[in-house]
Amino acid sequence: MRIKFCGAAREVTGSQHLLMVGNKQILLDCGLNQGKREEAIKKNRDFLFDPKKIDAVVLSHAHIDHSGNLPNLVKQGFGGPIYCTSATADLSYYMLLDSAYIQEQDARYLAKHRIRQVGMRGPLYTTQHAQKAIEQLTPIKYGEEIELNRQMSLRFLDAGHVLGSAISLLTIKQKEGDYRLVYTGDLGRKGLPILRDPEVVKQADFLITESTYGNKEHIPVENIEKELQQVIKDTAKKGGKIIIPAFSLERTQELIYHLELLFEKKKIPSLPVFVDSPLAINLTEVFRKHPECYDKELQEEFTNNRKNPFGFGRIKYVTDVQHSKKLNALIGPAIIISASGMCENGRIRHHLANNIEDPRNTILIVGFMAEETLGRKLVEKRKVVRIFGKFC
Repeated sequence: MRIKFCGAAREVTGSQHLLMVGNKQILLDCGLNQGKREEAIKKNRDFLFDPKKIDAVVLSHAHIDHSGNLPNLVKQGFGGPIYCTSATADLSYYMLLDSAYIQEQDARYLAKHRIRQVGMRGPLYTTQHAQKAIEQLTPIKYGEEIELNRQMSLRFLDAGHVLGSAISLLTIKQKEGDYRLVYTGDLGRKGLPILRDPEVVKQADFLITESTYGNKEHIPVENIEKELQQVIKDTAKKGGKIIIPAFSLERTQELIYHLELLFEKKKIPSLPVFVDSPLAINLTEVFRKHPECYDKELQEEFTNNRKNPFGFGRIKYVTDVQHSKKLNALIGPAIIISASGMCENGRIRHHLANNIEDPRNTILIVGFMAEETLGRKLVEKRKVVRIFGKFC
């Protein structure tokens, strides 16, 4: 048995780990690298293995830094199954098509403006490649053991990170006996709302785990709502807007849930809330379809009280571009949640460009920001940032 780390080793994005047992090759995740543009283009385009020789992919969850290079893998010859949970398959449908659309739009923009990017030769992949990858998604249930080949079997446990996220338990048969390799993917925290806590793995011979927050202590769960409440109250008092760059998957749904509770308890002023991300809207629909992934408290709310945890009356979902542009002319306090989470593309860049220079407004960062992204520059509180070629 051999393991080759092809991404997300000494960096956060671009998860790809190649497991080789005999003549079989299993790829654990196939994510997009995000960061310095020219470096990311090269890493995403050129795999450190032959895609045609991969027998199967095990997908831990639908986040783009774990799933986003699957269409390119298919484009370069991979034709095997992509094992994941049912919720991950449903989420990946939207995530991969959205990613392909962004790849195509970026390539068109660069060609139109005759901008050269090192290593850029048209889009990384197209909608057709994403569609093909989606067709190869093979859902399996939590706890169900399936045979990958004569030497390997796979079972999923709940990772508690995002809807459908899974810890992969791989049993590997060798002459000297069986080994268990555990790949955690990204792990969730205990006690957070919406999802079940991550399951505990009782035994492993080999462990591949993430360490994004390995040297940091998270703020207590009970403080999250208090901090959100304070930011909203302070900004509203100044007459400003709260602009929140948020990942379309999980972070947006968490924010909606917390905001609903704060409004319900009358702990924040009655502000309009806009979710300006077509992808987030589609993904929130997937959340509604999978109550089996909810924690006990939310499951009871959803089934017993027939309450929709992601659809309170104050929220306005923005789908079309014209409505999105109208938010620029919005007068008075409001909350705008938009993607992408790291501020590298999507409608959030327009909201930042239109609001970042007004001292009454607050840009609220609620997730991890990779190095060299616009989001990281905001976290670092750089005095000047560049958005759409303009220095703000």
